Amino acid sequence: MPTSPPAVIAFDLDGTLVDTAPDLLDTLDIVLDEVGAARLPRDETRKMIGAGAKALVNRGLTAAGITVEPPEFETLYARFLDHYAAHIADLSRPYPGLLDALDELSARGHVLAVCTNKLEYLSRLLLDRLDLTDRFAVIAGSDTFPVYKPDAGHLLGTVERAGGLPTRAIMVGDSMTDVLTAKNARIPCIVVPFGYTEIPAEELGGDAFIGHYDLLVETVERLLSRG
Repeated sequence: MPTSPPAVIAFDLDGTLVDTAPDLLDTLDIVLDEVGAARLPRDETRKMIGAGAKALVNRGLTAAGITVEPPEFETLYARFLDHYAAHIADLSRPYPGLLDALDELSARGHVLAVCTNKLEYLSRLLLDRLDLTDRFAVIAGSDTFPVYKPDAGHLLGTVERAGGLPTRAIMVGDSMTDVLTAKNARIPCIVVPFGYTEIPAEELGGDAFIGHYDLLVETVERLLSRG
């Protein structure tokens, strides 16, 4: 009898696997300092995270009322990347309950992957520093494929590279970008509430919502059982 391929559980990174806001926003503060802008409130800048570092820098400068020409922006962006890479795990930590949930998913034979709009080298660096890299069969950043979230190709490419099928896959994320990506790929999405989104997580339109990683495994199994 043919057997089904293992299910692929693909996770967003920032705001889903790891609370990266402290190190990202500390680095944004450095960029704002360089251009002589006042630092922005953290409750405002947290909502700017999620579309990649370049978008974060652009949103931060715009919110601070700073306009720069493309060459200067690229210089600031490069400085952001250098500083962030050097401080990528100073304060960033996995969310409560995550490690136990990953262990249980792996024990059940599921394949774990990362599908993030963070650059791949930064994603790997962060996961390396937190000793998480080996838990994931695939780490796909915004530059891994020709497209990135919310394009379905990013998630579909991640699932394929992990040896799975879209019919046996689930996305776990914290933002509208993750929900839209999953919908575009026709893959169920589990939404978590501790990330970075202006819209309350339970209102994002995911297929399931969990308030803590203690609920992840049972929610994954329920969604997979739908066929």
